[in-house]
Amino acid sequence: MNWSDVFSASVTLLFIMDPFGNMPIFHSVLKKFDFKQRQKIIIRELIIALVILALFLYGGTAFLGFLGLEQASLNIAGGILLFLIAIKMVFPAPRIEEEEADEDPFIVPLAMPLVAGPSAIAVLILLSSTQPDKMVEWSFALLIAWGLSTGILLFSGLLMKFLGSRGSKALERLMGLLLILIAVQMFLDGFRSYLTELGVL
Repeated sequence: MNWSDVFSASVTLLFIMDPFGNMPIFHSVLKKFDFKQRQKIIIRELIIALVILALFLYGGTAFLGFLGLEQASLNIAGGILLFLIAIKMVFPAPRIEEEEADEDPFIVPLAMPLVAGPSAIAVLILLSSTQPDKMVEWSFALLIAWGLSTGILLFSGLLMKFLGSRGSKALERLMGLLLILIAVQMFLDGFRSYLTELGVL
């Protein structure tokens, strides 16, 4: 077990899941429910998100083979996608208040795409396809990131009161800045891999 790989992968996934940025959206969508109902919905949606992410983690190699994609293309595309998401975290657009809904939000939008979004799926596919011998590490990383996101979102009401609007925005922007570095490194790794395949390097 390589714990440094587990730590780096879990931090990356946690930043991508962006629980601090998702807190206001969860709060807005679930504001009409009482505390117990809200907690049950959050747990249910996060379990669904974990199942979706695990399916892509363990089916990543088969998915790439089915589509005929190369590792370099996934690295480059994943880096660009993460970079765009990180830019939005650092320079967020004004959020439009979600319409109040009486219905129980099932899967959409809480489980997917807020937690199990395209960027998290892309990173998990990338990890499983490039280093399939480290599936135990990637599984632990997913569980750690998911567990931390679950804890943050379950106590989002208290955290929002403690941090305030400015505090949560500052944390989200900090996570965005770190995610930009990860995205650029991912892009460079993909580009280097592509040049190696061409025989340039």
